[in-house]
Amino acid sequence: MATVTRENIGPLNDKITVTVDKEDYFPPFEKALKKYAKAATIPGFRKGMVPAGVIKKMHGPAVYTEEVLKSIEKGLMDYLDQEKLDIFAQPLPGSDNDAGNMDMNNPGAYSFHFEVGLKPGFELPDLNASHITRYTIEVDDKMIDEEIDRLKQRYGKMTEPETIATDEDVLNVKFEECDAEGNLIENGIVKDNSLLLKYFNADFKQKLSGKQKDDTVILQLKSAFDDKERDWLISDLGLDKDNPEALDKYFKMTILKIGLVEKRELSEEFYKEVYPNKENITSEEDFRKEIKSEIATAWEGQTRNYLHHELYHALLDNTTIEFPESFLKKWLESGNGESPKTPEQIEEEFPVFKNQLKWTLISDKIVKDNQIDVTPDEIKDHIAQEVLGYFGASGLQGGDMSWLDSYIDRLTRDKQQVESAYRKVLSRKVFEKAESQVTPAEKPITVEEFQKLQSEHAHHTH
Repeated sequence: MATVTRENIGPLNDKITVTVDKEDYFPPFEKALKKYAKAATIPGFRKGMVPAGVIKKMHGPAVYTEEVLKSIEKGLMDYLDQEKLDIFAQPLPGSDNDAGNMDMNNPGAYSFHFEVGLKPGFELPDLNASHITRYTIEVDDKMIDEEIDRLKQRYGKMTEPETIATDEDVLNVKFEECDAEGNLIENGIVKDNSLLLKYFNADFKQKLSGKQKDDTVILQLKSAFDDKERDWLISDLGLDKDNPEALDKYFKMTILKIGLVEKRELSEEFYKEVYPNKENITSEEDFRKEIKSEIATAWEGQTRNYLHHELYHALLDNTTIEFPESFLKKWLESGNGESPKTPEQIEEEFPVFKNQLKWTLISDKIVKDNQIDVTPDEIKDHIAQEVLGYFGASGLQGGDMSWLDSYIDRLTRDKQQVESAYRKVLSRKVFEKAESQVTPAEKPITVEEFQKLQSEHAHHTH
């Protein structure tokens, strides 16, 4: 049996030395050679009749080294299991370990060293001592009116007016690269596009007003569009937006089609199209109430996410955890299953890495202390909700829906999908548990104020 010793070499950083003697690895070595002899196929010898000396000469050194290392590894794993050490990652082999000096003709004792980083003990803070705020957004008439206007547009009817007249006109156009006089350039850029009239700047919109299908205009990108609309169009035309010369190019723009969405009027028919499964919506008052409820629900989800963001920082910033930094930096430098990093990269990235590791320890403790688990049914429900959210309620109304269950069932057999859903459900439960342990201050807030808060904290992730 291997002999194992352990010594502390730094904060939460121990060195484990595993020593094996001949009796630990030599019997398995001889057994392995016999197995090779039985299976070996060598010209001049019948299978299973190859002399032991030949097998030992051919395979002995490699098999000997392999069996010694197996004994070392077994001794290390048995020790970790027996002592129930809670460690980060895997033990790091010592830089002085050398398998090259093993000699099967002179078997003896071998010692190998390993470093381990020990996970620290810590206590979670009292969340009620933190200043946590639950924001509530009051849905006003303006928000309801804007949503109704959007729905009128979305469910509107596309018409084809004869002339360009309003900012909402949709122009199907063809861009053809030309010179200032409108002469087409050979092998120049040719691209179809679809643009709202309001995308053009004010001066150029006046030039387009009253134009009809098949009319043409000559334009320069720098004079026809404002900066905010120009960049995406330059990219769409295959030009480099960082090249000033791109803005000087001329294009002949031919109007292929004029379209305009005729907004819907408020009516019971319109309400039924928007909410086909809600028979109680028959008036404008009912319609506005339903829209208000939907807007409130959407913002409630966002304000709750922000509450979780506050809880995340209350836990992260107020929990003291010591780390075996020396070990972790060596672990990062070794590559930990990925590309090895330079010392400079490690120093730059270590603060973010340590914060991520700290949150992992905190959330793991919440899971363990509260016996939180995730069931297969919860994973399936989460995947189903993601599918419904992806397609949208309106996209799943009517028609044959028999495919949906089989589609969700197929996703639940995808290992990556299941692992992703498991992590999300577990994370949600961690925050729900944290939320249950705090009494936040209630504070009404406007949409603009709340969006400013979100913007200020957009760089934080968890």
